Amino acid sequence: MVRYLNIILLIILAVVLQSIVLPAYLAEAFRPGILLVIVVYLGFRAGMRVGIPSSFGLGLVQDTLSGIYFGLNGFSYLLVFLLFHEASERLYTGSRLLMMLGAFMATVITALVHLGLLLVFSASAGVYTSIFGALIPQALTNAVVSGLLFRVIPLAAGEETP
Repeated sequence: MVRYLNIILLIILAVVLQSIVLPAYLAEAFRPGILLVIVVYLGFRAGMRVGIPSSFGLGLVQDTLSGIYFGLNGFSYLLVFLLFHEASERLYTGSRLLMMLGAFMATVITALVHLGLLLVFSASAGVYTSIFGALIPQALTNAVVSGLLFRVIPLAAGEETP
């Protein structure tokens, strides 16, 4: 019970940091996607039964707080989880470098999924400039933050740190 309470508190703290605290101090390109980092961690470490609803739910929370199309992040976070869960069976998931590379790649994958879905379902012109303009700084920021969170998330989940 304490384990689930710790995880819920960690997610609430991540939501508050990502949506309230960090936007006041950081430019948009350098704001970390903490919820995406949590989805990457779930992809590497969680099972399908927990990871699928959690990643989709975290994406919907991100959509609710960001004010963009509802379901866009939900779908892309779910896709990221499924890709990383499949890759986790073939990789050593206790590596901090792998977590950082995973967060970088997840940011790129999410941006490409957003671009594809917005080009298909939206009539907005020039959407690619807003997505690709901040992609590299955002991906690097997520990679650095994932390296820091790699030690915090297992402690909250009651796991031993690698």
